[in-house]
Amino acid sequence: MNPKSFIITLFLLCLNYFEVSAQESSVNLQQKLTELFPKAIITRIDNLENYTESYQLILDEPLDHKHPEKGTFQHYIYLSHLGYDRPTVIETHGYNTENIKSEVSSLLQANQVAVEYRFYGKSRPNPIQWEYLTNDQAIEDYHNIVTKLKKIYLGKWISTGISKGGETALIYKSIYPNDVDVAMPYVAPLINTCEDPRTIEHTRTVGTPECRAKITAFQRAVLQNREAVLDVFKGFSVEKKMQFMEVPFAEALEYAVLEFPFSFWQWGGKCEEIPPVNASAKELFDYLNKIVGVGTYNDKMSFVYLPSYYQHLSELGYYGFDLEPVSDLLTIVKSSSNARFAPKDVTIKYNPKYIKKVRKYVENKGDKILYIYGGYDTWFSCSPTPKPNVDALKMVLPQGSHSTRVKNFPENDQKLIMDTLKKWLD
Repeated sequence: MNPKSFIITLFLLCLNYFEVSAQESSVNLQQKLTELFPKAIITRIDNLENYTESYQLILDEPLDHKHPEKGTFQHYIYLSHLGYDRPTVIETHGYNTENIKSEVSSLLQANQVAVEYRFYGKSRPNPIQWEYLTNDQAIEDYHNIVTKLKKIYLGKWISTGISKGGETALIYKSIYPNDVDVAMPYVAPLINTCEDPRTIEHTRTVGTPECRAKITAFQRAVLQNREAVLDVFKGFSVEKKMQFMEVPFAEALEYAVLEFPFSFWQWGGKCEEIPPVNASAKELFDYLNKIVGVGTYNDKMSFVYLPSYYQHLSELGYYGFDLEPVSDLLTIVKSSSNARFAPKDVTIKYNPKYIKKVRKYVENKGDKILYIYGGYDTWFSCSPTPKPNVDALKMVLPQGSHSTRVKNFPENDQKLIMDTLKKWLD
């Protein structure tokens, strides 16, 4: 065999070896997952960027972990694999999820387990048995998943989540502090009451007085031009094929106006973009829709968000609307509560002790928690503040919004974040 033929043959043998090795690795991981979750439906799915394998698992999850005989529901999780010795990130989504790569997974080049919250998205049984939609039941879901996966993923574990998902990461940490080595919640509130007054105080004091005055003037302009704005609203609903039977147009408009200050600061609204009070009805509606998203109140989304409102009004707490700036212009909405959007077929009783217990833990004992916040975000007003003796790091981007991520911080702050993670994970 001449040298050239030998090199070609060697190359083909190597190529075949790596193809066989990759196939064996895939079979091995799928087999391991099948052994860990023998009742699960496990499907190979398209890889996320830089991962070698990705799977959708549909678990047969107990409705009640203390009484598994009461039945199960289908629970969706997504696993993306890099290596058994790599760190593993569990993203405790607060709502529905797909297989989306988290910032933490990218920063740490980690395996990722994205878990849909029970009774949301594809993991929603019909009908919902509301008594099993509790944080404690959800945390048992996460704990059992992590406990099993730790048998094959032997590196460090990090929990993360955004907003309600970040709050879930904090609740999880408070109940099972040793399940993960580090928790990294993003823009996570810990809310004190059904209508936490700190959110209204935030919208009344954040930014400049001139900007807050423009917000109020805009709210009033929308309601003072109610009929014309409603006509635009109805045209929009036809175009988007949205129905507003559950929350009729006129009521939805008032709620959107009341929601406007909260969402403006939450999502980083720009004061210079607020339309003047003499703007056209279409301009007023379009900007209201841009900030609030009136589609939130359509029948489809009202149904989607029922589990969220149930949880907020039973255990998590929520915010109330500030009626004062427009009280003389309201004709339908008379209450500051979000209870209007909660499920009607169940009695909801708020437990004020639940989140206070979580707050007490993370502020006094919550070591190795790295908090990410935007200072303008309305939910920042409900953020926990760890005591000086706690080995935690709270990073706040002064004018950041609910979309604040590590990549938005100045370079020195990003270095501090990464150095802290490295210290905790080494």
